[in-house]
Amino acid sequence: DCAFKPAKGKRSIHYLAHIKMMAAVQPFISGAISKTVNMPNEATTDQIEAAYMAGWKLGLKALAIYRDGSKRSQPLSTEKIQDSKKSNKDQKNKPAKSKNSLDDSSGIIERRPQRIRLPQTRRSITHKFDVAGHEGYLTVGLYEDGTPGELFITMAKEGSTVGGLMDAFGTCISMAMQYGVPLETLVDKFSHARFEPAGMTSNRDIPFAKSLIDYIARWLGMTFLPGYREANAPKRGGGKPEPAKSLWPKNGNVETDTKTDKNEKLGHIGNRIGELIEIVHQSGSETDSETDSESGSQTNSQTKNRGMQIQTFNRQFTHFQSDAPVCDVCGSITVRNGNCYRCHNCGASHGCS
Repeated sequence: DCAFKPAKGKRSIHYLAHIKMMAAVQPFISGAISKTVNMPNEATTDQIEAAYMAGWKLGLKALAIYRDGSKRSQPLSTEKIQDSKKSNKDQKNKPAKSKNSLDDSSGIIERRPQRIRLPQTRRSITHKFDVAGHEGYLTVGLYEDGTPGELFITMAKEGSTVGGLMDAFGTCISMAMQYGVPLETLVDKFSHARFEPAGMTSNRDIPFAKSLIDYIARWLGMTFLPGYREANAPKRGGGKPEPAKSLWPKNGNVETDTKTDKNEKLGHIGNRIGELIEIVHQSGSETDSETDSESGSQTNSQTKNRGMQIQTFNRQFTHFQSDAPVCDVCGSITVRNGNCYRCHNCGASHGCS
């Protein structure tokens, strides 16, 4: 006798017998028993509930129940296997299904990811980079609407190992973009990855790259993601950063994207700075009311100046990386300092000392 009835038989072990066999062994072991109680396909909800109750009453520490046919595929099956030649012949005679088709037998919609290939002749841009003396070229193929669809990475003087890894990485990025993975997701995933080679670059927008992958991801973001350049490029001279440019718009002209909201692109850092400024305003107003009654207008003026200094100080670091945490000592925004973060307000170091 087996757990299920054979294809042409009638005898089988009742599911309660499985439970009783485990109950006979349970007193002699300290843990639970890894044994599945097989129930027939026609088992009802009440019978399954009764099986669990029986296991509890008999003192079992665990009970796993499987109803025959509850999954589309299972290791134990009693159905007759059809002739492989006949099955293959039937499959050939069946009409082909679409990528998103409905299986009539199971009622389940089969969905497959669709790959949007680039046209045979497409425009592209090529960018030369230099990371700590390691030179290379990035070639990005573009769809007709100017969005990136493929990436080729060519290292200038590297051996087969680095060149092969970069070629494989470019292929992965190309396949991801053609299957609909958002570029913003890829940039967030691979930016700030740290490993050698790393160092200074020849790009003013990315003066220091933590790795080749980090440089490639951040360059893609600054080139094709609106607002990414404003949020991540260094601000020199206290002026406003250059607006992001669309290299290949539909009309074929280079235009400036002026519709990006800077505060939205700064993410949680912008929100945090807004909270800090609000706290400074509240503390300044409370201090004003106290100092007017105690110390006079001189202390009031000093408090206002201090609040303005904190606001000005925080604005200086709003352009740093979006993954920089808030200082747990004074609440200011920290900046990257090697592998760690440092607070320029109180001097606290996070992760290095």
